[in-house]
Amino acid sequence: MEYMNQSIVTEFILLGFMDHPKLWTILFLAFILIYIVTVSGNLGIIILAALDANLHTPMYFFLSNLSLVDVGYSTTIAPRLLMTFLQKNSTISFTECSVQFFFFCLFVTVETCLLAVMAYDRFTAICNPLLYFVAMSKKLCLVLVTSAYICGFVNSAAQTSFIFSLSFCSSNVINHFFCDVPPILKLSCSSTAVANTVHFIFATSIIMTTLLIILISYTYIIFAILRIRSAQGRHKAFSTCASHFMAVTIFYGTIIFMYLRPNSGVSNDEDKIVSVFYTLVIPMLNPMIYSLRNKDVKDAFIRTRGKISLN
Repeated sequence: MEYMNQSIVTEFILLGFMDHPKLWTILFLAFILIYIVTVSGNLGIIILAALDANLHTPMYFFLSNLSLVDVGYSTTIAPRLLMTFLQKNSTISFTECSVQFFFFCLFVTVETCLLAVMAYDRFTAICNPLLYFVAMSKKLCLVLVTSAYICGFVNSAAQTSFIFSLSFCSSNVINHFFCDVPPILKLSCSSTAVANTVHFIFATSIIMTTLLIILISYTYIIFAILRIRSAQGRHKAFSTCASHFMAVTIFYGTIIFMYLRPNSGVSNDEDKIVSVFYTLVIPMLNPMIYSLRNKDVKDAFIRTRGKISLN
């Protein structure tokens, strides 16, 4: 009965980094630089993979989709965050908040699934090199990528519907820089037991299933590499997996910290720092990780630049 006299929340205030006014200029410049590098780097990977015939392989098909997803979920977060610094207004409507969460959840789930798919692709390439292009047919690649997007849509639709059907009639200040699960659930004035359960089941199932696929794939990959007699052969096999393994380690480390841990004992500032890392920094790092350590991408860039210069 105590909520009868309280108005229903129709908008939220994203506190973000507004409680640190001395850092506004530095943070704005840092975030806009990160966003520009993220978009240009990932779009560069997509364009190279489309233009260079040597990159028309399953590995770069998956990498192109990963880059597309990185642009998607970085764009879901960064522009809105930058606007808060420019307008000094961190208000977001209930509908905008739910839409932002939907697309963030969609893209981050697809990224998780794609990393597992890419691990399976590397397993097939190293453990069955002679049958690689037969096993990883165009049809199978399309099915795997489509399945990743379907998984993302189902997870996002389920979580969004449960979370944003809750009652919000008390505080409307989200102590975060985007609409994420933990800070939103803290504001609800109705029982969050079902929403928490749904979130935990979906998050745990997706993270643990994809992580298991990655671990099994890399276990077989390691044994296959150890059976290679020449040092040059082992180095070449390892180099094809090193970039992906690095990306997986960074991404899953931050995701598990955020969503598969007890809420107690972690400050909001720590949550924000970790969130900046996996929503903004990791999408920027992925094209660097895959291009700087990848001879195929470097060669494709040189060939494409040469063709453009000739034209």
